[in-house]
Amino acid sequence: MSILIKGGHVIDPANKIDSVIDILVEGKKISRVAQNIQDKADQVIDASNKIVAPGIVDMHVHLREPGREDKETLASATAAAAKGGVTTVLAMPNTNPAMDCPQSIELLKGIINKTAVINVFICGTITKDRAGYELSEIDKLKKAGAIAISDDGSSVDNDELMSEAFKQAKQAGILVICHSEDKKLSGKGVINLGFNSTRLGLRGISAESEYKRVARDIGLAEKNLARVHIAHLSCKESVEIIAKAKQKQEKNVTCETAPHYFALSEDDIVDYDTNMKINPPLRTKEDVLAIKAGLEQRIIDVIASDHAPHTENEKEIEFERAEFGKIGLESGLAISVMELIDKKILSWKELIENISLFPAKILGINKGTLSIGSEADIIVIDPNQEFILEKKSIVSKSKNSPFIGKTVKGLVEHTICNGKPVYKYNNGIYR
Repeated sequence: MSILIKGGHVIDPANKIDSVIDILVEGKKISRVAQNIQDKADQVIDASNKIVAPGIVDMHVHLREPGREDKETLASATAAAAKGGVTTVLAMPNTNPAMDCPQSIELLKGIINKTAVINVFICGTITKDRAGYELSEIDKLKKAGAIAISDDGSSVDNDELMSEAFKQAKQAGILVICHSEDKKLSGKGVINLGFNSTRLGLRGISAESEYKRVARDIGLAEKNLARVHIAHLSCKESVEIIAKAKQKQEKNVTCETAPHYFALSEDDIVDYDTNMKINPPLRTKEDVLAIKAGLEQRIIDVIASDHAPHTENEKEIEFERAEFGKIGLESGLAISVMELIDKKILSWKELIENISLFPAKILGINKGTLSIGSEADIIVIDPNQEFILEKKSIVSKSKNSPFIGKTVKGLVEHTICNGKPVYKYNNGIYR
């Protein structure tokens, strides 16, 4: 199949393209990027007044399958991703069974091959069953196909064990992604520690529980000359620690945040809305400004969704008992446009670096680019089209979004993955 995308404003930071230009896709690959392409094609997309960009690479997604198909499946999650302009995801390993051995990875690969409509890469665990007591066989996980390791949802508390994990990851040549949380400090907290936790009568989670563990994880990585990627930054102290670390070891330290950390604060938690219960928690307005500054100053490398679906039974209960997490595959781009582009924190080029090019580079995958000969992962965006994030329109199997009812801007009109149309606005998901 051939697809010709005509007259779009193409933004491809990898190739320093930021102009109106055409793209021709033949088969799975991009074959031409040039002005006024006249070749005939099976499908022509008029991208006039639209932005054409590499598909989003979301390096922090909880797919739930295998084990919790009541929350999400590969089919539903990747369909939701396609709607949100995401063409590549990294699947977090907190499944059942956990991705702690080659057999589990092979199981997940089989499901991906049968049901995924976009690219899915696999993250293995740091420790067996993510329990924090015994290291997974990291070299075997990589050989089986894992491109990173993480115990996301948990932090490895034992310093010696975590140091050994970095040592083995360095030897295996695999990225370590850290959920930095000291449970001795966060305890049974459910929202940010401060005035609002007192006002609502809820146990608090201190920023210290995050930033002290961020410092530890970076220190252990530095000791072992290993690469470390810090997940879901939420507070100003963590941004400051990352900034200092990057001055010392730029290539080995990277980090991410998520749209809810620059779009929402603890003040948005009203009526005990459990869709606002997230880990790490929504922080203060000062922290929100620090996250935005970290993006603007290019300290924070990546914006990822931390897509964490939960059933209504797990969310529509008392705040203390509800699960942590919210979905984000379908809303991440639009929230970023509203909060970062419209407020002039980032340019379109910089946003696409954060959501496509940089995560691909960090993961070491050939994505996030519109280079000739590369796999055709392309999105077409109407940057000015406003729409309401409605619960009834959510493709994800779970509906736990804190942005339901919000008017946003930046509508994905087309998603193409590996040269195949996988989503078109108003037509839905192609299978």
